[in-house]
Amino acid sequence: MATSSEDAELLKRRRSGGRSRIWIVVAVIAVAVVLIAVGVLAGWFSPQPTTILGAGATFPYPLIAKWANVYNASGANVRVNYQGIGSGGGITQITAKTVDFAASDAPLKASERAAAPGLLHIPETIGSVTAAYNVLDSNGQAIPSGLNLTGAVLADIFLGKITTWNHANISALNPTVALPGRSIQVVHRSDSSGTTFVWTSYLHLSNSRWNSTLVGKSISWPVGLAGKGNTGVAGVVLQTPDSIGYVELAYTVQNSMKVAKIQNPAGKWILPTLASTAAAAASAPALPAPDGDWFNVSILNAAGDTSYPVSTFTYLLVYKELNTIGPSMTQVKAKALVDFLWWCIHDGQSYASDLAYPTLPSSVVTLDEGAIRSITYNGVALHS
Repeated sequence: MATSSEDAELLKRRRSGGRSRIWIVVAVIAVAVVLIAVGVLAGWFSPQPTTILGAGATFPYPLIAKWANVYNASGANVRVNYQGIGSGGGITQITAKTVDFAASDAPLKASERAAAPGLLHIPETIGSVTAAYNVLDSNGQAIPSGLNLTGAVLADIFLGKITTWNHANISALNPTVALPGRSIQVVHRSDSSGTTFVWTSYLHLSNSRWNSTLVGKSISWPVGLAGKGNTGVAGVVLQTPDSIGYVELAYTVQNSMKVAKIQNPAGKWILPTLASTAAAAASAPALPAPDGDWFNVSILNAAGDTSYPVSTFTYLLVYKELNTIGPSMTQVKAKALVDFLWWCIHDGQSYASDLAYPTLPSSVVTLDEGAIRSITYNGVALHS
């Protein structure tokens, strides 16, 4: 049996242990409070990311979106937000100075340059516009990529002059294909689009019936169904039997679409590919100064046996003096924008080929470097 002295000693130990546990709990709570406080203070004192807003062409959207995702995660403390709303929408927004940069496949017209003086053209990538189709032959089998179509025939299809897949002009180009007698469903863009500008410019070069009033970012289409953006047109073609539409190459690759071979000026039948687009860019004429007139710059119907004939540069539109945007453009944001642009034409090019865009030729990179070095904020250059 325990003595009274042993009981007292046991009680003392229990009280001591209890106090120790209380102190441990208090210490844990104190450490937690300190950690929470440190976290809160870090949130208070850590600089918020600088947000850069861009909008415009859907043609280069897959590449610009990739650039934004990579750059946002790079530790630069910058958040790039680009909305693919069509070239026309991008030009409208950069003119209104509601975004920090725009993208357009269509160079600015004289009237657009006058409405937004000081905008630079910075070619950031190159792409192709494809004739994408969804057609079963007369045996019920999908017609694969490689249907032969000339620019003249494509123009007549989009004019509504050629209305069936087995029309004599298509059959003559494809004697081994069991073309069906069904009606052609034409698909075009519903929004103001640089892709439309490129496509209609090519049709105008290819067929005298496609007159100059049918060239532009937004036209009155003679026939067809409409889709918004390259994604929209691709979707309508994929969902509509016997359809044909014009879609940027990257979207056809992403969606495993069937695309036509188009005859180039050398008489060769060329599929739109990374290589055939790069070949067209390699024959580009001398380019103007970044603040010059780019409206007549074109690599449509480029020379060379391997050049795809419906290829184009696409452009970032940026003000040379960024302070003209107004209060939303700070010096910090201006520097962040210029750093992002520099990254796009250098490190960013490594992401292009995986998305079916050729990397920029070195001569174009050099031109772009000069453009970016010329950008200022309150007259002070932002990149040396």
